[in-house]
Amino acid sequence: MANENVGVYDPGRDLTVHCQSAVTGKRFLAIAADRITSDSSNNIVVTTATAAGRTCGVSKYDAPAGGKCGMYRGNSRVTFVTASAALTAFQEVEVGITGQAAPKNAGVAVGFAVTSCASGSDAEISLY
Repeated sequence: MANENVGVYDPGRDLTVHCQSAVTGKRFLAIAADRITSDSSNNIVVTTATAAGRTCGVSKYDAPAGGKCGMYRGNSRVTFVTASAALTAFQEVEVGITGQAAPKNAGVAVGFAVTSCASGSDAEISLY
């Protein structure tokens, strides 16, 4: 699978989700619509999270619109999220552009950086 995200610590529970739009691995996701009940999958429907908004988890890998994707979720879970700006250890983060991790500003705090990282690199984020 392209751009696969491998969890750092796994106290949370993984889900398989249905992608309303194409998603990129290691990005924050948000619920986009009601759960699919037309087939036996019963998956929740997600899309890339909106900047400064809430999140329901982090995509494990790239997936096309209409496809399935693994999603990491869970309070205190540490996983990789691509950073849209440099982050410092223990800095709170919010959803940035295209679902990336951004320094907490006026948006919803969704976690914190476990270690420092450069813009564009994969940040270790402990999820709230």
